Amino acid sequence: MASPSPSSAPSLLVERANGVLTLTLNRPDVLNSFDAGMARALQAALADAAADDTVRAVVLTGAGRGFCAGQDLAEALPRGGGPIPDIGEIVKSSYNPIIRAIRTLEKPVLCAVNGIAAGAGANLAFACDLTIAADTASFVESFAKLGLIPDTSGTFFVPRLAGIQRATGMFFLAEKLPAAKAKEWGLIWDVVPAADLMSTVMAMATQLATQATRGFGLTKRALNASFANGLDAQLDVEAQAMHEAGKTADYAEGVRAFLEKRAPVYQGK
Repeated sequence: MASPSPSSAPSLLVERANGVLTLTLNRPDVLNSFDAGMARALQAALADAAADDTVRAVVLTGAGRGFCAGQDLAEALPRGGGPIPDIGEIVKSSYNPIIRAIRTLEKPVLCAVNGIAAGAGANLAFACDLTIAADTASFVESFAKLGLIPDTSGTFFVPRLAGIQRATGMFFLAEKLPAAKAKEWGLIWDVVPAADLMSTVMAMATQLATQATRGFGLTKRALNASFANGLDAQLDVEAQAMHEAGKTADYAEGVRAFLEKRAPVYQGK
């Protein structure tokens, strides 16, 4: 059974540089499994990112040898002969707000998977905008081993990314999926050597942070809408998003830079 991290160590590390907010899950002694405190810290950090115009991109990763092993079972087991905690309430209070924050954050959210991503940890990675994994990393939908169902948006994103047969196999069989196979199935964007993971992700995030990030946000909004829309409705979403994009300072700068034959300097506005 997982034990909590030392109280002196923050469960989430927060760093800012070059427009990039890096959030590191920091319970390495339990493979960064979530307790309520770490969930609240990540929720708060994502809310801060949404409100802070100086944050142009977000990177999510894990400390130590794992990315995230899902729920810390120490919080999900009976205590002192009491009743079993309501797992559904844990999902509602801990994980659902995180997924909603990632998907509604109109800035790029990159995930650097540095090791095992299990259960909620796997689905957290799949919900990010661009996920890059170390070649030593793996993913496992471990819920079936406990008689549970996939949460943290797993039943939403996995079949859409990989197809219903692959999703069902992942959920029912609960077998480890190597990072290379996850890329082949379309679950993640790329796989790189473990030694190059953070430098690769940070370079990508830093580059994205210099671009027209308002356009990225509107693109993400349209992608989210596409999950529920038919073609006609989605065409309307695109037209409205283009209407908004055409009024941004970033678009005006892009046009000026094109006419002046220079590189644009975007502000994310």
